[in-house]
Amino acid sequence: MLPRFVPRVLAGLLVCLALLLTGCAHGTGSPAPSGASPSAGATTPAWAHGMATVQASRLPAEARRTLALIDRGGPYPYAKDGVVFGNFEGHLPKHPRGYYHEYTVRTPGSRDRGARRIVTGQGGEIYYTDDHYDSFRAVLR
Repeated sequence: MLPRFVPRVLAGLLVCLALLLTGCAHGTGSPAPSGASPSAGATTPAWAHGMATVQASRLPAEARRTLALIDRGGPYPYAKDGVVFGNFEGHLPKHPRGYYHEYTVRTPGSRDRGARRIVTGQGGEIYYTDDHYDSFRAVLR
């Protein structure tokens, strides 16, 4: 006959194992392009679940400069920076008009604003697109 504490210890170990396995799967979301997933140990915020992600440090240098401008509140090099992003494509979570704002990410060699943008949400969300809103990656900081 087993001592009374053994079943409790085994149950506790099973709970710990379940928590570890759940923690490993937490925040994986959809597959991200190479180099675009969060670093080991990073957690994905709730607003980014189910999306491809990219660490801010892995963004192109021009996107990191745009993020720094956003953090400082400008000044922005393009007149349309900071305008409301309508999310007409529906790739980002639904929110009332005015929730999202977009900023141009300079594209070297482009004669116009190019296809790269950072879109921010009022809840602190940051998204990056390099294909003019066809797809987005949640930016993790």
